[in-house]
Amino acid sequence: MSLSPITAAEAAALLREGRATLVDVREADERARAHVPGSAHAPLSRLDEAALPAGEVLIFHCASGARTTQNAAALAAKAGARTAYALQGGLAALRAAGVAVAEDRRTPLPLMRQVQIVAGGLAALGAVLAATVHPGFIALSGLVGAGLMMAGITGLCPMANALAAMPWNRRPA
Repeated sequence: MSLSPITAAEAAALLREGRATLVDVREADERARAHVPGSAHAPLSRLDEAALPAGEVLIFHCASGARTTQNAAALAAKAGARTAYALQGGLAALRAAGVAVAEDRRTPLPLMRQVQIVAGGLAALGAVLAATVHPGFIALSGLVGAGLMMAGITGLCPMANALAAMPWNRRPA
């Protein structure tokens, strides 16, 4: 069991006609920054707990289409006997096809993008400092690489935890 692919133009037509329901499988921090108004939310990390909306036709989407495609079997199983599609191109493709996307630029970047920015910056800084100041600075790049490896192996990311505690990522009570 899997999902049939659907283009953004085809999805937009079904949505305009009211013949399909859009289901966003991105995480809450991604959705808070940009989403299609009226779309359902069933993040992949909590798919087992998520209640899918009523409707005979579901269109699953993520940011680019990659996560939806990678998790197509689980999403199809969750959809059951309903017709279900995997949107090609994700949210950007929907926007390009004329579907309205609500955005809140004041919302912080998704946490994993913040990790990628900081880790990449530290690795680059270590390389530049090693080349221009002292070769020992290459250890900074090595530590960042080792930390990313550890995060991938264990599923624990101290850098993500530290970034989550930063003031810009705290939600007002």
